[in-house]
Amino acid sequence: MKKKANIQFTILAIILIAIFCFAITPITFQNDTYYTIKVGEHIAQYGIDGQDPFSWHEDLGYTYPHWGYDVMTYFIYQVFGFMGIYVTTCILSIILGISIYWINKKLVKNQLFSFFITIGVIFLIRGYIAARAQLATFILFIWTIYFIEKFIQTKKIRYAIALIIIPIIIANTHVAVFPFYFILYLPYIAEYIIASIAQIIIYREIKTKRLKMQINKYEKIKGKEEELEQLKKELQELESYIDKVKVKRTKELQNPYKIKLTKNSNIKWLILVMIICLFTGLCTPLGTTPYTYLLKTMEGNTTKNINEHLPMTLSAETEVSCTIIVFLAILIFTKAKIKLNDLFMLGGLCCLMISARRQVTMFAIIGSLILNRLLMEVMYYYVKEYYEGKEIKSKLVKTIGVVILIIGMLGISHHYVKKKYEKPFFIDETTYPVKAADYILENIDITNAKFYNEYNYGSYLLFKGIPVFIDSRADLYAPEFSGKEEDIFMDFIETSGIGKFYGSIFEEYGMTHVITYKNSKVNMLITKTDQENYKQLYEDDYFVIYEIVK
Repeated sequence: MKKKANIQFTILAIILIAIFCFAITPITFQNDTYYTIKVGEHIAQYGIDGQDPFSWHEDLGYTYPHWGYDVMTYFIYQVFGFMGIYVTTCILSIILGISIYWINKKLVKNQLFSFFITIGVIFLIRGYIAARAQLATFILFIWTIYFIEKFIQTKKIRYAIALIIIPIIIANTHVAVFPFYFILYLPYIAEYIIASIAQIIIYREIKTKRLKMQINKYEKIKGKEEELEQLKKELQELESYIDKVKVKRTKELQNPYKIKLTKNSNIKWLILVMIICLFTGLCTPLGTTPYTYLLKTMEGNTTKNINEHLPMTLSAETEVSCTIIVFLAILIFTKAKIKLNDLFMLGGLCCLMISARRQVTMFAIIGSLILNRLLMEVMYYYVKEYYEGKEIKSKLVKTIGVVILIIGMLGISHHYVKKKYEKPFFIDETTYPVKAADYILENIDITNAKFYNEYNYGSYLLFKGIPVFIDSRADLYAPEFSGKEEDIFMDFIETSGIGKFYGSIFEEYGMTHVITYKNSKVNMLITKTDQENYKQLYEDDYFVIYEIVK
């Protein structure tokens, strides 16, 4: 009966999670989707040539940082069009949701908490669910945690093999996050090191070994009987003391005050697996890019000027602030205890998230396991009769509980489905120059034109076959990657923000045309003060095109 109830709840949870993930997946694409298709097409035709073919700048070096995902997306687009990409994104979103639920359920052994936490995670990261390579790596990272924890529990080779395969996939689908894969190992290794050091100090292992070495030495020397007996007596007293400490220490570890510290010998094998994985970055046609990409990115200015890379302001992120408060409340005001590796993981994820707001995804996805374990601790200490959610779960699988849960989740899902279908299908013409691009292709010789365009819609222009000044492949336009002396990315940032005079930049790069948002600063200055140098060729509700008058 119990097994049947578990199966029923699991089926119900998976169906509701799948519906919610579908509802939360946007139908309007982000700018990265457009260049992903075009890059995939180029790779399929010409291979990875290390050069950018889409901007009008000459000889820009390009690393193709997620070439595998790009090619996959292109082939899906070729067969099924935009609808195929949307359906694929929905499927990946559903796989992510089910993976979070399944792994929480397996590692924490609680279906009810795992279900609601999964819904919370998907809600928290809803802004990052898009047709981008990061969606695939979210799935890989949560499975990485599962394989790590199963490996240190069982030391089974199949989990080690999975851990070696995952970074190979990452190195070929989203190279920017390749170093992050190894960060996931660090909390477990740090706990092992601290536990080992604590054991050496508490059990005086160094002094014990030194005494044994001296005893072995004196046993081989005649006339040292008296010193030998003294050393043996000292060792015996020390071992007797250590035995008492071990008994006391065992009791303390069984019921620690706040932090659970364990020394798992399998961590040594996990370190070996991690060392092997370090070499998996070579299993890619990109050369050493998996090892250098992130360092080069951090050296440049791109992360300081792209919204998702900027530090998080907690006061502006209500959901994140509330989640952190829940963690702190559990840790401070309850008897719940946390494993040291979980504490390290949680602290590290918080630091990453605050330094770059996009890391809220990792905080939510991986932090879900930590929150689940803490909630189980609270249940154990305060509501033992509901431990593991058994009675609550049994009520939920009954008719009334099922009806309430289904109606509630369907109501929330309907809300998000309605919201997303209120927006344009696939392409938002208020953000991307759909009609303007058609005008350019019909009326302007793009082989001789050099357009000034803006970052957010450059990807759509190159998708349409129009060479661009810049697009959302920010790394391409930074000197750390492009091999150029000029910093094209910063020239755009300063021009669009009127930090530099746009006319000087247009002249410096030899631009012939301008396409810009009607409400951009550049267009407002041209319209108000500089019309004699620009001939307007096209205008719609959102975009305007000028020819630069020489």
